[in-house]
Amino acid sequence: MDKKLKLHGFNNLTKSLSFNIYDINYAKTPEHRNEYIEYIDEQYNAERLTKILTNVTEIIGAHVLNVARQDYDPHGASVTILIAEHEIEPKEEQLDETPGPLPESVVAHLDKSHITVHTYPESHPDNGISTFRADIDVSTCGVISPLKALNYLIHSFDSDIVIMDYRVRGFTRDVDGTKHYIDHEINSIQNYLSDDTQDEYQMIDVNVYQENTFHTKMIRKEIDADDYLFGSGVSEFTDPEIKQIKDSVEKEMLEIFYSKNMPSK
Repeated sequence: MDKKLKLHGFNNLTKSLSFNIYDINYAKTPEHRNEYIEYIDEQYNAERLTKILTNVTEIIGAHVLNVARQDYDPHGASVTILIAEHEIEPKEEQLDETPGPLPESVVAHLDKSHITVHTYPESHPDNGISTFRADIDVSTCGVISPLKALNYLIHSFDSDIVIMDYRVRGFTRDVDGTKHYIDHEINSIQNYLSDDTQDEYQMIDVNVYQENTFHTKMIRKEIDADDYLFGSGVSEFTDPEIKQIKDSVEKEMLEIFYSKNMPSK
């Protein structure tokens, strides 16, 4: 399909990206678990989430019309941003099927719609595992795709598991009246991820091309125990304890990745 369609009126296609990230940690004591929840509430409060979503708005090519945000008691936060398109022509790199920028290099341009984020810190005393989840939805109307924000979002959070759904809905008409149900080429969400991101994760796709629906799940390949111990260090545990912790973290990640409970090793 040609990248530039001559349309009759506004581009009515709606492009929606639902993006879920999970960050797993092991907190040894009740005090550590409480500290973890407090850390998450501080690290991903409504103010910082607003900054992240504002950068997403710039990356996909929009400007902010309105922001609604809220921190919750005892835990979690939500932010919703209403966005509108710029009046200038989007850049070519904002339309093609290539990875978007990383956090250190934010650019600009988009169409009328919204971006939302909700956070869910969670901990359970049985096995010391604490899991943080962030749900992000980016919905745009027009020529811009929210997929350009993926690299930035993945690197803005400590992402052990990432689950992404992308769908193009509705149709737009060209000047001859022909309906177009998608206005850009895509065969996988993975094409929008940088090489270093793809190297760090095992990924699987489930794509329904005739419905313009694309699904990708990612799980981190390597588990370094030191990266998952909150409030503790490796030196505080015996080798069998470290193995048990790694097994618990891996089990939590696999259960989330495959959406089913699994027996302990």
